[in-house]
Amino acid sequence: MKSTSRDIRIRNCFSVLRHLIAETPTSRQILARETELSVATVSNLVSDLIELGVVVEVGREESGGGRPRALLSPNTGGGVLIGVDVAETYVQLEAYDLGLSVLWRVDERLDTAENTPEQVLGHLIDGIEAVRERLGDREVLGLGVSLPGQVDVAGGVSTFAPNWNWHDVPFRDLLAERLDLDVPIYLDNPLKTVTVGELWFGDGRGVDRLAVVNLGTGCGVGLAFEGKLYRGATNSAGEWGHTTLDPDGPQCRCGSKGCVEAYVGAPAILRQWGERDERALDGSQSEAMAALAAAWEAGDPAAVRTVEAVSRQLAAGVANLVNLVNPDLVVLIGWVARVLGDGLMPELERRLPEHAMEAPLKALQLKRNSQQRNMVCLGAAALALEGHLNRINTVGARARR
Repeated sequence: MKSTSRDIRIRNCFSVLRHLIAETPTSRQILARETELSVATVSNLVSDLIELGVVVEVGREESGGGRPRALLSPNTGGGVLIGVDVAETYVQLEAYDLGLSVLWRVDERLDTAENTPEQVLGHLIDGIEAVRERLGDREVLGLGVSLPGQVDVAGGVSTFAPNWNWHDVPFRDLLAERLDLDVPIYLDNPLKTVTVGELWFGDGRGVDRLAVVNLGTGCGVGLAFEGKLYRGATNSAGEWGHTTLDPDGPQCRCGSKGCVEAYVGAPAILRQWGERDERALDGSQSEAMAALAAAWEAGDPAAVRTVEAVSRQLAAGVANLVNLVNPDLVVLIGWVARVLGDGLMPELERRLPEHAMEAPLKALQLKRNSQQRNMVCLGAAALALEGHLNRINTVGARARR
């Protein structure tokens, strides 16, 4: 689809603010250089951001003989964004200033039996109220919520959450009805929100073609091109975990056989270890994965063979992604990447050339996420920030008519 002038303006606005958040305070001239936009374009965008209350002037600096330059910063004393990470076992909320720094955090634990929309909403409402008590009079500009499973973004509907057996739950409307707060609400799933978080505050900032590979209980990929999240026709883009490595391979929970997830999702990894070592059957999934990582580090033969096998399978899956999308950067995220990444990454890098084509591989950077913060909450808040910035077409342009 051809970009409109408004699309280009919004994209440029995102680029300016991302650079400003990354390096603050800074000037219009430096922002123009960093974004490769003209000084006039940056000045117009900054005027709009100031009118929106997102950016403020915080002083001046000498310019080497000319007039002193105004220094700019996110308006960290202004409105607040709330990002929410709803998972099967917890609800975590974080309130952010407009520099995307965490102001407050609230954690609500979810019992595995608490899986109805009403129960999940109850914890979410409690958390939001706890955050609002700490906000005082500060305005909430938007609320971003990440829900597991498939989400209809436009309709605000949880179309399918398999672990809760949710089908077509109008979650945004239900939340708005119970929430005593008149703010825009933005819904998406964790992979999409974490990709937005990477764009704003992670390794993906400034990257034209980004792929964020999630390794957890399930697998998927978040895609972003030219600083914008790619959703696909039905917000289903990124189901990389359910692409096929071997049609005669192990059964996947999606109903097909031989999917990437059936080899490198957490249950599949532990199944492969369990075929070699009974310790895979001990404790919870996370405890067993930690035991596998410790056994690999100790040089245990069964663990080493398991990690090598998983790395080989992961390399084939990532190579398919690289050959198809040709990204500049692939970032590995997720709790499995965090726990087992020391074993997986070297083998993955070694085996990628066996499957990936030479040209896209040469252009590729491969990283493991090193962020310590909750990138799902951050991405959910960034979705709310992007929604607020979409008002840019209704501000400054009036003054320039």
